[in-house]
Amino acid sequence: MKKILTLLLFLLLVSSCKSKKRYTSSKRQTKTVNVTTAKKPTEEAKAIVKTAKKFSGTRYKFGGTTKRGMDCSGLVYTTFKEHNINLPRTTRDLKNEGDWIDIKDINVGDLVFFATKKNSRNINHVGIVTHVRTGHVEFIHASSSKGVMISSLAERYWYFAYVQARRVL
Repeated sequence: MKKILTLLLFLLLVSSCKSKKRYTSSKRQTKTVNVTTAKKPTEEAKAIVKTAKKFSGTRYKFGGTTKRGMDCSGLVYTTFKEHNINLPRTTRDLKNEGDWIDIKDINVGDLVFFATKKNSRNINHVGIVTHVRTGHVEFIHASSSKGVMISSLAERYWYFAYVQARRVL
């Protein structure tokens, strides 16, 4: 009786597990971002991006603001603070700072905001624009899986998660 019960429990467990199919491609799926030719970035914007890039590879740590670990808003807060620009510490407060700008007017040093939770348009992620050329925007941010890194707004994930950009400089 015990063996039958164990077998039934095992079959129930195995049948309830659902495997997730993963489709991979040798090419990343990208989208074209509607960006006009960017204006030349200011020296202040270049310096801010250079400071942010010093944190590349830093591991993700919720609430972190140091080289030992940081989150996305911590990266923005720390980077701008090193240039004597005081910004709020949280993404929720950052999303209201500065002036809203259209995606086609994005430039180096601007902040880009994303909604990364499924079926939600609530902003919960932020990055700093590092490079802009026609149809392409790169930004540095703290990914919860890979730490501080540079990504592209043309990547499918970020393209669909994008919500707004703001200029604080």
